[in-house]
Amino acid sequence: MTYQRFVALGDSLTEGLDDLYPGRPVYRGWADLVAERLAADEPTLRYANLGVRGRRLDQIVVEQFPAAADLEPDLVALFGGANDLMTTRGYRAEVVTKRVRAAVRLLTDIAPDVVVFTLSDVSHRIPAVRWMGSRIEAFNDVMREAADTYGARLVDLWPDESVHDLRYFGRDRLHLSEHGHRRVAGHTLDALGLPYDKSWLEPLPGEPDSPGMLAHARWVWESVLPSARTRVVNYLTGRCSGDGFTPKRPQLLPVLGDLLTGDRDTPKPA
Repeated sequence: MTYQRFVALGDSLTEGLDDLYPGRPVYRGWADLVAERLAADEPTLRYANLGVRGRRLDQIVVEQFPAAADLEPDLVALFGGANDLMTTRGYRAEVVTKRVRAAVRLLTDIAPDVVVFTLSDVSHRIPAVRWMGSRIEAFNDVMREAADTYGARLVDLWPDESVHDLRYFGRDRLHLSEHGHRRVAGHTLDALGLPYDKSWLEPLPGEPDSPGMLAHARWVWESVLPSARTRVVNYLTGRCSGDGFTPKRPQLLPVLGDLLTGDRDTPKPA
């Protein structure tokens, strides 16, 4: 099957953090990789990426869904939900459940072909977010149910063993690296029934990284503390993560030969 209009929705994972184009200050990510593969089958494919870092599902629905509907896609993919689970104040499982079900249902009204994702369990290797494990499991159960109920394609990342290898993640150990984004792209294309570069899903050669105490200390200093500080400031000022950022590709544009054209400073993760 070929597609004419592909729209990607979500948060920082859809935006492409931390996967830069070689030699360019622009984030790439799994959605760009999928778009390039789709365009190989349909050169006239046009692609938009509305993902904005830090956004929760309720914000994605309000901010990105109307724009996506206006673009009249025949394929839409939503990768989001982690920010709903990371909140430390006011988290309610029943609220997140309603958000997931509403999002998937609305997506099937926007496009005839819908792709959604479960979340990997990063809690077991990051003590600071270990409390998220049960939330992720519950979220994934609801996402699977919603995908089945409303007829969406599901990319189930929960069983993927790559979550145990830090080489698939960026410096903060939460966002995906180049290897991680390629792996998600491979899973997505597999869910669409399309061929892809099989090396994307093969284990990386060698042994997984095993950081020492100095590396752990550097990670806490460079990633954990700044993130905690930002969350405190956001809470005190009423700011939401992602405020002030805009989608990197808000319009449907051709893919082949000119993906993500134009200069843009590399934004810092929020």
